[in-house]
Amino acid sequence: MFQEIYIIDCENELVMKLREEFEKEKIFRFKNIKPENLDIALKNIPDLIIINEQSINTDIIDICKTIREDENNSITPVLVITDKKDEKHQISIMKNSIEYVIPTDLCDEYIYYVIKNITRLMSVNRTVSPLTGLPGNVQIQAELKKRLLRKETFQILYIDLDNFKAYNDVYGFLKGDEIIKLTARIITKNVHTLDNSDVFVGHIGGDDFIAIVDENVDHDKICQNIIAEFDKEILKYFNDIDIERGYVEVFNRKGVIEQFPLTSISIGVVVADKKRFSNTLEIGEVGAQVKHLAKTTMGSSYAINRREEYK
Repeated sequence: MFQEIYIIDCENELVMKLREEFEKEKIFRFKNIKPENLDIALKNIPDLIIINEQSINTDIIDICKTIREDENNSITPVLVITDKKDEKHQISIMKNSIEYVIPTDLCDEYIYYVIKNITRLMSVNRTVSPLTGLPGNVQIQAELKKRLLRKETFQILYIDLDNFKAYNDVYGFLKGDEIIKLTARIITKNVHTLDNSDVFVGHIGGDDFIAIVDENVDHDKICQNIIAEFDKEILKYFNDIDIERGYVEVFNRKGVIEQFPLTSISIGVVVADKKRFSNTLEIGEVGAQVKHLAKTTMGSSYAINRREEYK
């Protein structure tokens, strides 16, 4: 994936220098942007914005505010290179949610690594779910591998929603997103309140979540608590008519009305002892099986897979 970096500069010297510095790294693309063209340029959402203060004819604070007030670039990292050594001036820039202010007298190598590290961090952050803020598949796999390498005994909760598509069809994707966020909050709350437990919560994608807890956690209790809270809170997302009859009505592709129960939650628990699994793929396969077992029960439910069941 290319890293597109915009240089806000009235001259071309800095962009040429950076292109030369990053010549061997083909993923970086530097583009010179004149301050008067900033509004147009922001529509493309770059990976990083660098402002060369000493060569622009526009107030630096105004440019920073323009970037941060742009909805699409509210989280785009911004680096300001300045020849002004006044500390108050540099702080005034950073007050506008600017990540870095770098004096021009620092060496090119320093700027090189700042750019490299910012873009690396943003690349990592993209693996985090933008909807829930929870770690995604990259971190999930890393967490599972870490525990396998340590030869720990741990437990994995595979969690997803039942009849969620029907909910989206009736109430729309925006309200569906609210249920996803609700689910993330409930799982996180119940997992992170555990005492003396090494825990991890991740968002696999869509309505699929994972929680990893240590071997001493009472999995029955945590599943029961998640289900009880979910079943109570989910009713706030349905209208009175659907709650009273206990289902939603959805037209299928043939134009026939189908009835689906209200959204519920299913949890499949896998108990992984020190010698049970050799890789994350094996864990995922067993997790899918036990979660499927939980889904065979009407309403919110959980099922547990222990090693002795497969001896």
